[in-house]
This record gives sequence, structure tokens and C-alpha cells, in this order.
Amino acid sequence: MSKSGGQEMCNSELPRFLIGREGGESRELGDTIMRNISGHYGEEEDEDQSERQIVVGICSMMKKSKSKPMTEILERLCKFEYITVVIFPEEVILNEPVEKWPLCDCLISFHSKGFPLDKAVSYVKLRNPLLINDLNMQYFIQDRREVYRILQEEGIDLPRYAVLNRDPDRPEECNLVESEDHVEVNGEVFHKPFVEKPVSAEDHNVYIYYPTSAGGGSQRLFRKIGSRSSVYSPESTVRKTGSYIYEEFMPTDGTDVKVYTVGPDYAHAEARKSPALDGKVERDSEGKEIRYPVMLTAMEKLVARKVCLAFKQTVCGFDLLRANGHSFVCDVNGFSFVKNSMKYYDDCAKVLGNMVMRELAPQLHIPWSIPMEAEDIPIVPTTSGTMMELRCVIAVIRHGDRTPKQKMKMEVRNALFFELFEKYGGYKSGKLKLKKPKQLQEVLDIARQLLAELVLHNDCEIEEKKSKLEQLKTVLEMYGHFSGINRKVQLTYLPNGQPKASSEEEDALKEGPSLLLVLKWGGELTPAGRVQAEELGRAFRCMYPGGQGDYAGFPGCGLLRLHSTYRHDLKIYASDEGRVQMTAAAFAKGLLALEGELTPILVQMVKSANMNGLLDSDSDSLTDCQQRVKARLHEIMQKNKEFNEEDYSKLASTSSPSLVNSMGVIVNPVSTCDQVHTLIQSLTCQICKRLEDPKSADLQLYHSETLELMLQRWSKLERDFRMKNGRYDISKIPDIYDCVKYDTQHNSSLGLEDTLELFRLSRALADIIIPQEYGITKAEKLDIASAYCLPLVKKIQLDLQRTHEDEAVNKLHPLYSRGVMSPGRHVRTRLYFTSESHVHSLLNIFRYGGLLDEQKDEQWKQAMDYLSAVTELNYMTQIVIMLYEDNNKDPSSEERFHVELHFSPGVKGCKDEDNAPMGFGFRPASSENHEKQTDPGSLEDLSQDEPDRAVLTEPISIQRKSPLIRGRKAGSMEALSENNTSSRGLAYRIFPSTSRQSPEIKPSGLGAQCAGLFSASFPNLRDLARAPRKKPSSIRSLSSQTGFEGCSLVPSIYPLETLHNSLSLKQVDEFLTTLCKNGSETQFKRLKSLSAMFESHSQPSIDVENLETPISTPVQNQPASQSLWYASGPPSTVSSAGPSSPSVAEPSSNFRFNSE
Repeated sequence: MSKSGGQEMCNSELPRFLIGREGGESRELGDTIMRNISGHYGEEEDEDQSERQIVVGICSMMKKSKSKPMTEILERLCKFEYITVVIFPEEVILNEPVEKWPLCDCLISFHSKGFPLDKAVSYVKLRNPLLINDLNMQYFIQDRREVYRILQEEGIDLPRYAVLNRDPDRPEECNLVESEDHVEVNGEVFHKPFVEKPVSAEDHNVYIYYPTSAGGGSQRLFRKIGSRSSVYSPESTVRKTGSYIYEEFMPTDGTDVKVYTVGPDYAHAEARKSPALDGKVERDSEGKEIRYPVMLTAMEKLVARKVCLAFKQTVCGFDLLRANGHSFVCDVNGFSFVKNSMKYYDDCAKVLGNMVMRELAPQLHIPWSIPMEAEDIPIVPTTSGTMMELRCVIAVIRHGDRTPKQKMKMEVRNALFFELFEKYGGYKSGKLKLKKPKQLQEVLDIARQLLAELVLHNDCEIEEKKSKLEQLKTVLEMYGHFSGINRKVQLTYLPNGQPKASSEEEDALKEGPSLLLVLKWGGELTPAGRVQAEELGRAFRCMYPGGQGDYAGFPGCGLLRLHSTYRHDLKIYASDEGRVQMTAAAFAKGLLALEGELTPILVQMVKSANMNGLLDSDSDSLTDCQQRVKARLHEIMQKNKEFNEEDYSKLASTSSPSLVNSMGVIVNPVSTCDQVHTLIQSLTCQICKRLEDPKSADLQLYHSETLELMLQRWSKLERDFRMKNGRYDISKIPDIYDCVKYDTQHNSSLGLEDTLELFRLSRALADIIIPQEYGITKAEKLDIASAYCLPLVKKIQLDLQRTHEDEAVNKLHPLYSRGVMSPGRHVRTRLYFTSESHVHSLLNIFRYGGLLDEQKDEQWKQAMDYLSAVTELNYMTQIVIMLYEDNNKDPSSEERFHVELHFSPGVKGCKDEDNAPMGFGFRPASSENHEKQTDPGSLEDLSQDEPDRAVLTEPISIQRKSPLIRGRKAGSMEALSENNTSSRGLAYRIFPSTSRQSPEIKPSGLGAQCAGLFSASFPNLRDLARAPRKKPSSIRSLSSQTGFEGCSLVPSIYPLETLHNSLSLKQVDEFLTTLCKNGSETQFKRLKSLSAMFESHSQPSIDVENLETPISTPVQNQPASQSLWYASGPPSTVSSAGPSSPSVAEPSSNFRFNSE
């Protein structure tokens, strides 16, 4: 490369590499044969060219040496004027002695299945060529134990691990103790999830074992077969034969990074979907696995250099796991090329050619000087147009449909319970929560033992009530196994015993300490809940800009496009309740178009956020306010008279129409409670009769419930609702409504009489009790809301603030990204799944915290009127915040960032269609912004990503009855409300550009086929507008009566309604800041510690300006006869720059989370 232009690239039109021959023949191939080949192709060779050629030998199995990447690179390598490539024939490698192998000056040789590595080593000893990849080190690469040892010696981060050697000569290395949720390997404990890898690197059968709390079982990885790379198995026990490495599972958000080095100074990185996620290999139209080049951090580049040098492999591939803000190496593969990247092929050939010439040209007296490379100029994405760009989506979502929650309390004094309490550290905090199968089994064993003693000795001193022990035993024996997510036992230490608290507690107060045992069961996510969550996840894609290319013709897949190209920074958090976690996993499955079981998705994509009350309710952190509110509610609802004006002012101080309407239905609270109790008695009698009927003996109810279990829950409510003093325990009203809603929805086939009347009355009572438990006056609502979700509010504020800063996230590398015209675009999504309490509290903060003055802001007033008319925050309720950026505005301007607030009350309830409150649609155009939004262009239009397959998104007209997306911004689907022409709605309509109207979509008629944005029918919309395309099997048009296809009686979900669409980020940030400061001193202290934790766990700041600088560490030059990885020279440009994505750690013992 010392000569210019044509001289250097002579013979560039033909690849100059040969199939080698034996011994000296190939040694003389240099000039003569190359001249002959050139002549054969009609090329004239310069007669004066007598310089010796450098022969580069390729010694590997034919499948590897003839592969597309190898061919592409060798063709480019041959363009070096003085380099000739000789490929060793496979039959020579396998059958001929090394003395008859072709001669070469430089050898590229690597092991693969069937390759005689021993012979290659002998050849190197015989001929002493320059080695690109050391051969002796390739023995180590075949043994994962040696790989991990070398990585550890080099100080490279790798997952915590232990080796189990089943070697009879080394029994001390074969100590394995297996438990339900962990293994102990030679004294090292690994809690599930953990990874089990065979020690042989050639064995790709890697297993990941999941905890019972996530559903148990294991994911079995294997070398790709067709479109699968792993399968889920219910098997939870580890393998009992063979030697394995056990290591900690690293939470990577479902993404693996593969790094390819070419020498110590060049590293190319690609991200792909983790094979452990759902096992489906994503392939492109040519059948190649889809991968996207990403930028490495400065630390990761240093790791790449260390790996390359430590294993003495110039061309080397290895796997990185990005987790908890750090990068860990989990595998080193040795010789490996990038597939399908022309830029990489150019770089690789250039780097290898320069290395070979630098080492050998001086020895062979070939005139060559080190080329000076022009520094690569980083591409800076530019923006154009006036539309805003979506930057951040934050959603707080309630869990899906569940079985009724049930609870039983009993005071226990037996020594066995105290021993259990002490065993699991209950005395440290005075409380203990038992959820693990082993723990629940111990409680069951105690119950069985005490009941056995009661049977044998009626006069024995067992103070626990027999009926309570029997119920404890029955509930713990349900389902035949413990899954860890559907039952739990809580024990609380009572130094002076438990005072009589309810109708259940009949015993007189006893002296001395006791334990309050609370058994909770039920509350599991139902199959209907899974469908709702998955369909909502699928529908949620519609909020992201529309995708093109492979996703054309499938609405809502712009999100998939962003995510699959690693331009989507997604984090999903869930409280520690099983139903919430499974909802989050099902949602992720729909959102990201994943397949298979929920357990692998749950473990990899969903982070538990059960610390500092982020998503879990901690009753100890609540103020006394809620207790006072409950007492006042109890007092008002115990009056046996009709509600009067005073009651209305006391109970409905906010004048909420939903409350006033419910009070109108109830009239007299005690009388209504009497009716409810009578109806429950009627229901239990009907169930008893069914049980006596032989035809009903084997009747299976929804979700495997039996008539006996159904009778148990209704009988318990009947007993508990009316206390012994004749008064009603109104705290049971939510449970009654819960049960009747469940049976009306799922067990209506039983035909039980008066269930709809019971549903009507209990719902009216619940519509008062449930929202008012979170405060009756505005001040109380804010006080209680702050106690519940102040940490969540602070986290949301951080999410919004971090969006427009330099972030530590996976970022596409612009130089290596094919078919992605805007690699700099990035959208952050934060999803928080929680229970009803947090959703109520957060909504109250926005309603009553003073975000806007409804007297001065008409849109906010209409939003408040709409929220006041909402009676219930049902399953899958969503509060969504969307942040946009206008790149044309000054970065310091208040107009630069724009916030929208959206809300959906979740699942449609029984008989809801007639009285459902009407909102103003999703993203209506405000009159002040209407003119700004008439430009049909959009920064978020991803049609430019695949120029050859670009198709614009057409507007879609939809009837008002089923509102889809009516506003437009940043490439969202455009839609027009046909019927919403009232004076209230007129200011909130947008008139899309009719020039883009699809001729195949009629303005009317489509609404009948849609049940709203979050009904399951939405993916058909573009199918109607495009050429025939296979429709998703689980999707069809539906009404609220039919629900989702494939699951009977699964109600659809209310569409998102926009509460406000023209807030500034400054407005929202100041509002959240003020809210946090106004918290009580105790809450504020907790918040400060939380904030400190955010900061301390953030990723160390990285100098972004210097990330493009290649890493070059001085290394002494070695003689040319030695291997090339010792050599030093001018570094090539490293093909990566950009920090990784820190994620939230979830170790079982020391949980933490950061601002991500």
C-alpha cells in the first residue's frame, strides 16, 4: 500500500487467491502463477515487477474457508499489491502429512469441528510462519474453564461462577447441593435464575434455570436450528451427569452483544436478541439472523483489547453481557467474522493487510511504508421539518384480570410458629413474609402436625382454633404444588397478644406474646388477564412512530422497528406481586412481538421494584390520615337512614358525578348492605344445592376452581360482612364486589340467580368505598397519595429529566448501520406495573396537586370533568406521559420539550357500554396548536429507514364510537373522528391532509370493526388498506361484548383519552418538584435517600468526545517469527463509540435500582 492508485490495486478486478499445492510448488506460485492467471484473464502484467509476493495461507475446514465472510475478506486482501492468498485444500489438511502442505509466509488457521489442530501445530513448528491467530491457545478456547481462568487472570469482568468437575480423581471439586430455588456448588451458592454451561465450548446446550416465583422451569439453549435457538422446559432440576460451570444470570433486558476484534485496536460490536428470551431467531429476508451494530464504551474497547491479547487471537469473537451498568464477558469464541457488513469486510482486510505488510515486508525487502489513515469523521444525524420528535414514553399500568383475593387471619402461640419466625429472621423487624415453596411447606407441616395432635389428644394444649388450622391446611394444599406466586403467609410479632378485631376472633384476649398469622391466597392473573395484557402491549405500539420495511402493512410496528434496531431504551418495572409481574411479562410479550412462555420474558425483561415503596404499598409508611378516613367512611356508611345533604357534602366533597350517582343508587347504606347480605346468603344456598346435585360433582369452574372453593369464598364473605354485633364491616365491600365481578365475568354459565343485582349494588357501594379510602377531601387525597407514591413521582421526574441528557444507552453505530437512515434517533420507554393503590394515588396527584388551574385552562377542565365521571380504575388502567422534542427550538427554550398526559380507565366492565364517560380522544389537536401541526411531514417517519421499500402511512377515518388515534404528531397514525362534531369536541378535532387519504379506505364503516385503540382489532386497519397480507391469527374485529378472540368473555379495554396535550417540560418538572418538597418530613427524608441511591448507582460519566479515539497501549515489538498479537503499530479506527445501557440489578439479597 506504499504505492498509489493503479499500482497498488493492480489485478483488483479478480480475486488473487489460489488453492494451494504440495510442498515447494506452492512456494513458487508467487509471481509466475499470478502472472499466468492475469494473462489468462487478458490482463497485461508489468514486466518490471519482480518483487517477491507475500503468501498468506488459509488453513481451515472448507466450510469455513469458502464461507461468504472469508471470501469477501480474502478478495479485498488480494488487492494489496504484494499479497497472494493460498487456501489449503481440506483433503490435504486431513489426509496429507504436514510436510506436503503448501508453503506460506503468514498463516491464518483456526479450529472448528473436525479440524486436526494437532497437525496444524506441527506445521507451524515445521515452517515457522507468521501467525495471525495462535494455535496453542485454541486448545484453551475449547474449554470454558480455561477461558474463564484466563479472563479472571486478565482482570476482565465476568459473571460470578463456580466449576463442578465430575472427575473421580478430584472429588473435592464435585460437591453439589440442589435446593428448590438455588444450588450450592463447592460451597458457592447460586440463586435462581442461574446458568449451567457444559465445560466443553463445543457443547452449546446451555441451560438457564428460573425461580419458582417466576414460574420455574428452564430455558434450553442450543446451536441454532432453523428459526429456533432455545426452548422452554418445565424441568427445574440440574443435570446429574457431566461437568458444568454454574454462573449468575445477568439481567440484560433481552439483548446480547457480540464483539469482533481484528487486532487489539479494532473492535466491531453487534447486538442481537438474546436466545434465552423466547428462542425465536429473528431473520431478515435473506434468512440471516438480524443483528445491529452498536457502539462500545471506552471500557468495553479496553476489554476487547485485553481479550485479543490474552488469547493471542488477532481475529477473535466474544460475547458481552451489559447488565447493572457494567459489561461482563461470558464467552470467547476465537476466530470469528462479522456476517453481512461490507464496511467490516473493508476494515478487516485493510487491518489484516497492513499487519502482514508491516511484519513481513521489511524481511522480504518489499518496498512498503505505513499508510497514514484519514481520521473517520463521526456522522451527526440532522433533523428537518417542524414536527416534534417522540423522546420518552412513561406509563403506569395496573395489573390484569385476577382471581378474587382472599385472606384469613389467626393468632398463633404454638412454639413451632415461633421457631419458624426466628429461623427466617422475623425478630429483626418484627415481621416476616413467607412466599418460597420450602417456607410454605414448613407452615403446612406445622398445620398438619397440630391438627394430628388435636385428633389424637382432644385435651392437648393447642391454642390455635381447629377450624383455622384446617383452612390454613386446605389453602396450602391447593393446586398440589407451590408456585410461589399465588399464596403467601405473613407473620407479625405481637408482644402483648392480639385484641379481638373482627367476627372471626372469638377468643378472649390472652396474655403474653403471640404471632398474627395472615394467610393470603388468590389474586392470580387469569388467562383473560394475560390476554388483556398481551393485547394492550401489542396495541401500545401504536403510540410510537410508524414503521416501514419489514413492518409495512402492520400498524404499530414502528416500535418494533425502533426496538429491533436498538434505538429504543426500554425498562419494565413491576411490584413483587405475582399477578403484577406476570402482567408485565405478558405486556412485554405483546409489545415486542415475542413468543412462547412468560417465565423467560419475566426473568429477563421485568425488574422487581420492591424497594422504598416505588411500586409496592408499605402500610407502615402511610400517614394516620388513611386510618382517619376509613373510620369516617365506616361511620357514614353505618347510618340506617337515607343520605341527606350533609352526607353528600361529607362523602362527596369533590362533587364527583360518579360518587353522587352511586350515592343515588344506594339511598340508605345500611338498607343496601342488608340487601347485599341477603343476596350473598341466596348465592351460597344456590351453590350448596349445586354441590348436592350429582350432575355438578365434577363441574369445573373458570381457572380450575371447584364449587367447593367457590362456596368457601362466598361463605367466608357472608360470615365476615355482618359482624356479631349486627353491624356491617364495610372493609369487606371491595372483596364482595371483587368476587361478584369475577363470577359475573367468568362463571356466568352457572346461571346463579340475582348475581347481576348483587353486582349492581356491590358496585355502587364499592364506587364509594374504594376511591374514598384514598381520601375524602382534596387535602386528604394528596396526603395519602404522597405517602403511597412519592418515590414513583420522583422516579418519573428523573425519567423525564434524563431523556434530553447524554444518556448511557445502547446506541447504533452510524458507520456500520445498513438500512437505518437515522441511527441517532432514540426513544426511552419506562413502564411501571403496579396495583390499584398506586394508580389511584398517582391520578389523585395529577388531579388535585395543582398541575393546572381548571378555571383558566379549558382543556384541563374538560379532562377533570371526564375523570370525575370515571367510576372505577379497573384492571389495565393506564396513566401515560409522552415527551416530545422540537429540534428547531433553542435547547434552553421552554418550547423545546412538550409533554402530553393520557389516561385510560382500563378494562370495560359489565354493562358499561351504556353509561361509559366520553373523553375527547387520543391526542386531539388543541386550537392553539392546530396550525402548527398541519405539516404532514415528520421527523419520526421511519419510511426513510428502508428506502427501497418505503411506504407512507395513510390517514385512517374512524367513527367516534370507537376512538382510535385522532391527533397526529411525530408520525403517529392519523385518524379523524367522524361523529365528534359537538361544540365541546370541535376544538379538539384535527383535519388530516386529504391528499394522503387511501382510496381503499372509506370514511365510514371502519369504526364498527374497531373497539378502540386498545381493542384487539387494531392490527387489521392497515391490512384493509394494503395488498393482501396474512392477518395475525389472534386478532379480529370485535365489539365490547365479544372481547378478544380465543378467550371467551375477555372484555376489551377503553382507549386512551388525552387529559392534556400542550404542557411544557418545565411546567411538569416544577409541578413534580413542588409536590416532592411539600411531602411530610418523614417522606422527604425517605425521598432524599432514594434520590441519593439514584445518583450513586448511575453509571460513571464517560467522556463522549473521546470515545472515537482508538485505544493504543504501548507494547514491545517482537521478532517477525513470533505471533502477530504481540505486534504494535498505528491503530485502526475502532468501530464503536457510545456507552452501554445500565439496567437495574435484582440480586435476591441486595436489591438496588438507578435512575434508568
